Amino acid sequence: MGLLERIAAARPTPRRKSADWSEPSFWDLERLRSPLIGSSSLRSDTELIENDFEGYVEGIYKRNGAVAALMFVRQLIFSEARFQFRQMRNGRPGQLFGTQDLALLEQPWPGATTGDLLSRMIVDADLAGNCYLTVVDGRIRRLRPDWVTIVSGSRSAPDLFGAALDAELLGYIYSPRTPGTDEGTLLTPGQVAHFAPYPDPVANWRGMSWITPVLREISADTAATVHKLKFFENGATPNVVVGLDASVKPDDFNRFVALMDEQHKGVDNAYRTLYLGGGADAKVVGADLRQLDFKATQGAGESRLAAAAGVPSVIVGFSEGLQGSSLNAGNYASSRRRLADGTMRPLWRNAAGSLASIVPPPASAELWYDDRDIAFLREDRKDAAEIQGAQAQTIRTLVDAGYEPATVVAAVQAEDYSLLKHTGYYSVQLQELGAGTNPAAPPTPPPAGGQ
Repeated sequence: MGLLERIAAARPTPRRKSADWSEPSFWDLERLRSPLIGSSSLRSDTELIENDFEGYVEGIYKRNGAVAALMFVRQLIFSEARFQFRQMRNGRPGQLFGTQDLALLEQPWPGATTGDLLSRMIVDADLAGNCYLTVVDGRIRRLRPDWVTIVSGSRSAPDLFGAALDAELLGYIYSPRTPGTDEGTLLTPGQVAHFAPYPDPVANWRGMSWITPVLREISADTAATVHKLKFFENGATPNVVVGLDASVKPDDFNRFVALMDEQHKGVDNAYRTLYLGGGADAKVVGADLRQLDFKATQGAGESRLAAAAGVPSVIVGFSEGLQGSSLNAGNYASSRRRLADGTMRPLWRNAAGSLASIVPPPASAELWYDDRDIAFLREDRKDAAEIQGAQAQTIRTLVDAGYEPATVVAAVQAEDYSLLKHTGYYSVQLQELGAGTNPAAPPTPPPAGGQ
């Protein structure tokens, strides 16, 4: 069965008679724009990953300490969350609750926990911009991102591919042997949890790595590290130019260079006294690390990487975050809150929405994250407790004022006081005026004659 037949067999009944589809992956700079075999009106478009996944892993993740440190911070905090279902009432979120359906996320594969699942998700998303998960034999399976092609298409405008107005997502092709082709396993959108927290502006469905915009900074940081290493390897001293008399023969010159390197090159020979003869003249050129202000140069690059990753420098421990007022309690707390509210919670929300494809929530509920047990957010729990205390006082005041308790709770939670309804009772005891009392009987007139 060809790809077109597999798509037709796997996809549900189309919502529009004029709709039929195509889209792709993320690594290769070239795009495949060839028609699907067996159809003259349905064409495919493939989005292949820019650069190379293994190149990002080997050349950046495993070799650049600054990027690895940022990814470790993101991974360790991101993996601390758990998942619950959250009730939805009239479009507003309610209480968290769990069912047996969450067992798939609690033990995604043998020996793994939710933390292991989240770690895999964030690492793939950081490096490839996309994480793909599916369920096989009751276990979650991770699909290597550069082996997945997103397939989309349009029947009404085949030349526009995924840019057509009626273009829709057809599914995902998993091709470990021939990546970027239509030879592989076709998975429908309902079978795949696609986590792509940073959208690629030139694609409809794929994501983009936060590393891609700062590749130049990463290259500069790597070059600075190599420069520092070479400084020590070549004697931990500035560059030296040695001039010899013009009468020196080439063979003598080569022997002199070899002897010079043997006795003075390398960190083990640093600071040794240099002895010259035969008309040789040594001059120092270039600058040392102090003259280059090396710390400030490399620190500025690290800060740009931290900004792209959404991790404040003080949290990850970069040099520019470990000086001045950055370390006082107030600044550190604000940096921690920035990381939690500006980076982690949007990532958790996106992950919950993505996983809902393979763990559908019950009716009137949504899959949500539970961050109540995360130690990094403990200060946030303190703030939440103070907010709840203030809300409890507000609820008490409004109930004492005669408003219906149920509407008071709803109004405080929704921050919408138009939801309040009054009971008609006004006293502190909430007794209706005159209720439960008998009017005083008129006094009995005295008998005639004063008796």
